[in-house]
Amino acid sequence: MTGNRILVVDDDESLRRVVQVQLQQARYEVTTAADGQQALALLERSPQDLVISDLKMPGLCGIDLLKRIKADCPETIVIMMTAFGTVESAVEAMKLGAYDYLTKPVNADALRMVVGRALEHHRLIEEVQNLRSSLDRKYGFENMIGRSSALLYTLDTAARAAQSDSTVLIRGETGTGKELLAKGIHFNSPRKNGPFVTINCGAIPRELLESELFGHVKGAFTGAVAHKKGRVEMADGGTVFLDEIGELPPELQVKLLRLIQEREIDKVGATAPIKVDVRILAATNRNLQAMVEDGAFREDLYYRLAVIPLELPPLRERPEDIPELVQHFFEKGRQKHGRAELALSPSLVPYFTSYRWPGNVRELENVIERVVVLARGDEITINDLPDFLRRERPALEALQLELPPHGISLEAVEKELLLRALKKFDWNQTQAARYLDISRKTLIYRMEKYGLKEGS
Repeated sequence: MTGNRILVVDDDESLRRVVQVQLQQARYEVTTAADGQQALALLERSPQDLVISDLKMPGLCGIDLLKRIKADCPETIVIMMTAFGTVESAVEAMKLGAYDYLTKPVNADALRMVVGRALEHHRLIEEVQNLRSSLDRKYGFENMIGRSSALLYTLDTAARAAQSDSTVLIRGETGTGKELLAKGIHFNSPRKNGPFVTINCGAIPRELLESELFGHVKGAFTGAVAHKKGRVEMADGGTVFLDEIGELPPELQVKLLRLIQEREIDKVGATAPIKVDVRILAATNRNLQAMVEDGAFREDLYYRLAVIPLELPPLRERPEDIPELVQHFFEKGRQKHGRAELALSPSLVPYFTSYRWPGNVRELENVIERVVVLARGDEITINDLPDFLRRERPALEALQLELPPHGISLEAVEKELLLRALKKFDWNQTQAARYLDISRKTLIYRMEKYGLKEGS
């Protein structure tokens, strides 16, 4: 058995049995319940990793069961089943915390795929929580808040990478938290008692960068009146974090490659190299692979840096994390500025989730701090929000959706929307993904899910 415990809830005995057998064949531990009340009783006696529940049941319906589970067992993943497939019920279930939903009759392959994905999500949540509890919180790793699959995957990989001495390349847009992640890796590594030294390769003048990195000896150049340790040497026994590594000049890329390979540096003006013991973490918001192709970045250095590549997703690709981030930064702002009486209405959260946040988490934090500081009363109102958050957004009705009286399949609607977007841009996946406000990876996954190919 896999050790994953699943509870299947449905008033249809034959369907319960079919789903149970399919999951047992996939080596899951499966329990069944005929209604919501029986399911709650079972959950009290034996916690489950995952609950698969019908939406329409006599007595306690699936939506009410979902609410109770999220209130009493918030770590339990819930997947809903429905024979109706209505937009309203599916959307309501997802808003209340359901991980996903399945339409009846349940396809065996779809069932195994969704369950596997949900349990992997559950595992990542547990691992990241264990990682967070083991980190020294004063270094800000707790600000990497969220439970989206993309973020959890990155944090899970970072947790495992921290135990090694391998170089790590962190890629992500400005404001996504690359330095926070680097600190988290360092302070959860065997080097945590050593120094953590940050070098912003784009902020130091080019003519001074070599001396800042590797140091110099007295008389090496005009103004070098004494020996100077470079920041790499200062990090001996610890970690060097090279931020904006894409800005490193070609002549210094050679010296960095030597540092990684030989664990030694050449000070400016010195006649012999010196040994150093440092771990290299690097970060960039640029496409280093494209720079390699253009000859602007050394290929051998790129592969030395990207032994363990980590990708921090932009905030627009994990909007489900925004409410939790908003609450965290709001509480932080209240404490920082002495506004313990200030309240933030949940009705304002959609204004934050609908914005794309080009400056990512850093921009969100700054906006919330501004709102906390400038709020006029004891409760933040819509008038306290910046103009760009208050601007009206297109209503759903603008899509001119006609909802049939007997219900509609959400999967069919999604498939049709994907198909129309792809055709609109002549099957250009990048443009279609941007139009739908999703990542290209997400688009490709959904195309494979629905079997969408050019010409279909």
